[in-house]
Amino acid sequence: MFGDIDETDTPTILVDSNVEFQTMKGFGAAVTGSSAYLINQQLSSEQREELLQDLFSRDGIHMSYIRHTIGASDFSVDHEGSPATYTYNDIETGTDYNLDHFSIEKDKDVINLMQDIRSLNKEIGILGTPWTAPAWMKYNRKLNGSYLNYKDHRTYEAYADYFVKYIKAYADKGILVDAITIQNEPGHTSESYPTMSMNANEQAMFIKNYLGPAFSENQISTKIAAYDHNWENGVEYANNVLNDKEANKYTDGVAFHCYKGKPDSMTKVHKQFPDKNIYLTECSGGEWSPDFGDNLSWYMSNLIIGGPRNWARAVLLWNIALDTNGGPTNGGCSDCRGVVTIDREGGKVTKNSEYYALGHASKFVKAGALRISTSQYKDRIETVGYKNPDDSIVLIAANTSSETESFQVVFRDRSFTYTLDPNSAVTFKWRE
Repeated sequence: MFGDIDETDTPTILVDSNVEFQTMKGFGAAVTGSSAYLINQQLSSEQREELLQDLFSRDGIHMSYIRHTIGASDFSVDHEGSPATYTYNDIETGTDYNLDHFSIEKDKDVINLMQDIRSLNKEIGILGTPWTAPAWMKYNRKLNGSYLNYKDHRTYEAYADYFVKYIKAYADKGILVDAITIQNEPGHTSESYPTMSMNANEQAMFIKNYLGPAFSENQISTKIAAYDHNWENGVEYANNVLNDKEANKYTDGVAFHCYKGKPDSMTKVHKQFPDKNIYLTECSGGEWSPDFGDNLSWYMSNLIIGGPRNWARAVLLWNIALDTNGGPTNGGCSDCRGVVTIDREGGKVTKNSEYYALGHASKFVKAGALRISTSQYKDRIETVGYKNPDDSIVLIAANTSSETESFQVVFRDRSFTYTLDPNSAVTFKWRE
């Protein structure tokens, strides 16, 4: 592949493995209840095994980091595929500060799937996120919308214990949770599916006075990430949490979604808090954007390349699998698209642009890889590079322009030239 360096007028991508940035946790998507139902209940055992091998084994795209919904989300269903809204501590009346009714039984399908995923990749990282606290902890006692009952400090104590119990219960199932975010999209509520608001000051207070101490007391090593919402408002939210010294002490980093704003919000947070980690935890495609090439280019520029170049250590898409109708849903997005689409009539699996975008990174970039320096040409040839733990070098390049582009890659005293079609991507791997 490599030869002598040529004098050329084409764009030159310099790869420098001596300039190192963040260590990567990995790339993947979310094991939602809807995804688990489709994979477990709508595929034959052979189809299921083939799909899991394709997504998680080294022979497939080998996803290395996944997200898990703590309780129900807008993509949660029961064993029959019907919408299911629940938490791990649901009671009809009164309160349960001791969490005597705590149970993860309703996650049975999800647990089964995650156990099988771990059997294919024992090192897979898992990030958990709640869409809501139990209803009895909230002001209006409803799972859809509202906020925690701030008038009773026992609510916050119980909610911190709720996270501890979740982590321990999943560990008992052989599923180790690497990190949690405190609230999915804390600036958004809906009456149609599980949601809960939590402003930055409340989140800082919860971390420093309740959740951080509860993790410390119970020797929980799971990391805590703040925010978990759009790039758009993330800088201000992160500042409010991390400028609180006590909250900062317990907070590993900040999590972002892709739906509004620009990826450079993550770099702004990194510059202000360089010791904190950045997580890119959710992005979904959908029927609003059906063109494969346009989608691939956007994902490469903003997530697969733009995420790590803006300091994200993990890059996660939303549902691993949805059906041909973008479901089954639980009151949220009605036209979202999964990494793969499963046709319930016969179990045919279609790999979407999300699958191919993820695969350019997840198949080649190992957990623990270091991002290294690579030059790029914005809106033409965009790149990101890594040095894996085995010292192999990975370069991901995407042509995000409307024209065919040729470019030269230079690594030390060697080079090669490659030509890339519009709206396409390529991954190179070589030994250092």
